[in-house]
Amino acid sequence: MEPVGADEWIFCRPFHVEPRNILGDDPQERVSAEAAILNSRVHYYGRLTGSSDRLLSPPNHVIPRPEEIYIYSPLGTAFQVTGSDYASKNPSIITIFAIWNTMMGTSILSIPWGIKQAGFTLGVLILIFTGLLMLYCCYIVLKSPKAIPYVDTSDWEFPDVCRYYFGKFGQWSSLVFSMVSLIGAMVVYWVLMSNFLYNTGQFIYSESLCSQPAGLVKSTFNLTPSTCQSESQGNASLSLLLLSGGGNDTADRPFEHYWSKTNTIPLYLIVLLLPLLCFRSASFFARFTFLGTVSVLYLIALVTVKAVRLGFHLEFHWFDSSTFYVPEFRLLFPQLTGVLTLAFFIHNCIITLMKSNKHQENNVRDLSVAYLLVGATYLYVGVLIFAAFPSPPLAKDCIEPNFLDNFPTTDVMVFVARTCLLFQMITVYPLLGYLVRVQMMGQVFGNHYPSFLHVLSLNVLIVGAGVLVARFYPNIGSIIRFSGATCGLALVFVFPALVQLISQRRQGTLRWPSAVFHSLLIGLGVANLLAQFFM
Repeated sequence: MEPVGADEWIFCRPFHVEPRNILGDDPQERVSAEAAILNSRVHYYGRLTGSSDRLLSPPNHVIPRPEEIYIYSPLGTAFQVTGSDYASKNPSIITIFAIWNTMMGTSILSIPWGIKQAGFTLGVLILIFTGLLMLYCCYIVLKSPKAIPYVDTSDWEFPDVCRYYFGKFGQWSSLVFSMVSLIGAMVVYWVLMSNFLYNTGQFIYSESLCSQPAGLVKSTFNLTPSTCQSESQGNASLSLLLLSGGGNDTADRPFEHYWSKTNTIPLYLIVLLLPLLCFRSASFFARFTFLGTVSVLYLIALVTVKAVRLGFHLEFHWFDSSTFYVPEFRLLFPQLTGVLTLAFFIHNCIITLMKSNKHQENNVRDLSVAYLLVGATYLYVGVLIFAAFPSPPLAKDCIEPNFLDNFPTTDVMVFVARTCLLFQMITVYPLLGYLVRVQMMGQVFGNHYPSFLHVLSLNVLIVGAGVLVARFYPNIGSIIRFSGATCGLALVFVFPALVQLISQRRQGTLRWPSAVFHSLLIGLGVANLLAQFFM
């Protein structure tokens, strides 16, 4: 019997069982007479109900509650059904903010830099256009399992869909590009954690100095509300000199010698994070995912406060730059599209997130609202930081790939932001490593934890990549745009577009406008990746 309806269940021989009759560690007991009667009653209704007639479906008082549904064994024992989907369903508002929280990541720190690279006007237009394009591709991914006829796709993810349409090539290529996105995110996290730990230590050290030079350092940094590394190199050198109390030799500045952003900090993180990556389960770190929401909300508050204090500094030079302002349209705009591809990327887990939505008929609406919130957040942060950047005395070209680097180390609000983000990333980094391990080890060895040596070898390679990049190329803007354009090529543009074309062709609904549009999507993905190498 398989009754279908809003308040009905799809089940196999359900009945109520007294607690003493549930199969556990105790000797097996027979099902009680009451349970057998309820079971027979439900089957009686099932025999009366035809495949298209729902008038004689079992009434609600006959159907057991979710926690009372058991699987009946021919031996007369009962096994409880645990973790039912119904119990884990979330309302639309929870689903929307879950998507928002999952999508909001380190890319938000690079949005102002990306807008600067594209030009203010063109950057805003590209952000809106890319968000809409990514939303449509995500919609294709979300509905792709349901478009496959005669196959139970209730437990499928997008790699399963790729395997259905493209065979082993689709399965393994989707895995590879998923690894690119995850490992790329872990490398960015390592660079940012090194940055935040370094600046946090600098703040604590400068505040601990009670001598006059420390006060001079603070005043030097706060001559302007923001700092530009390219134009304030002299001030930075002076600040280091004052911070150390004088002297020209590195040996006279032991703090700077042992507390270096690129030479020592990336190595210090190995001691903390490599053991955490080797945990068999990452459930402990999953409890701290709420810190992501707290950090983003604090960043929004920080941006708002800084914008109110600094005011807007905008001049519109449409094609020619000036001393302090960049043109509104720049040929470097592909750098922004690369960043946005990763910033709006959630395609590899959207099916999983939407399965917990209580009202499945609202999936498209909830996904659209979530993308609207994410786009609005990126616009808010990017536009305010770009507009409030003090030009003059600093040029807009001084906006850093991590906009927090434009604020002095001694800024208390920025110190709190860096500390929150540092702790959040320390808890999220093992989760990303766990996802890499599960996907890679599961595909290669058929076991998520084949041995400690296998896991340690994988983790050493991942950590080594993060250390090398943080040591020799700590530019998160370039890392984000390259990894975003690479993973987006397959999982955002090529595979969703091909899946849509093949699905429409098999259903007989493919028309030339759709073929042209989805072919253009593939072309955009290829162009987005190739353009990163020429910027």
